[in-house]
Amino acid sequence: MSRPLLVVLGAATFAFLSVVFFWIFKVTMLDHMKTDMVPAEKVAAFVHAILEANRNNYTDNVVVKLQRDGIEAHEHWKDERGVPLPAQYLMESGRLVSLKNLNFTFRLASLTPIYVWNGANTDLERQGLASVEKDPSQPHFGYIKKNGVRMFQAVYADRAVSQACVDCHNAHPNSPRRDFKLNDVMGGIIITFPVGE
Repeated sequence: MSRPLLVVLGAATFAFLSVVFFWIFKVTMLDHMKTDMVPAEKVAAFVHAILEANRNNYTDNVVVKLQRDGIEAHEHWKDERGVPLPAQYLMESGRLVSLKNLNFTFRLASLTPIYVWNGANTDLERQGLASVEKDPSQPHFGYIKKNGVRMFQAVYADRAVSQACVDCHNAHPNSPRRDFKLNDVMGGIIITFPVGE
């Protein structure tokens, strides 16, 4: 796959996500006076489904195909030839969305992060990460205040879905945990957005 095609694919994916996120927020946040408002838990489930599908699509249809052409996904993709690891792709997408000033964020976090900035930032995040580690089938929900705004926060389990995830985390020099196995919970996807009082 050529670099221009990869850029077009990335731009198209970002545009698609932007439209979907705008629609979700319009339906739930801007139309909050309607009695048929979508519950925050359902909005979080929509967003999580999109994030999960997008990362799986990136892994299967970009990373795997590029590997066949000798282009690897690796941690230092900004400085060296290659593309982001699927986890980095999700985190970079979250960074780009946060620049839109929608008061909406998503990110990966862990109780045993490779980098300290990927750890829990609040008690709710710590509780949520511990909860999804115990029972990955159930997301953890709660509310926080941020800059005077009531925010809904959802934490979904993030599993080691490929051996590459396991090998990378277990071998990384900064990793505080080196015993991950396939399908273990490695952390969580944290989704945060504003809700009405």
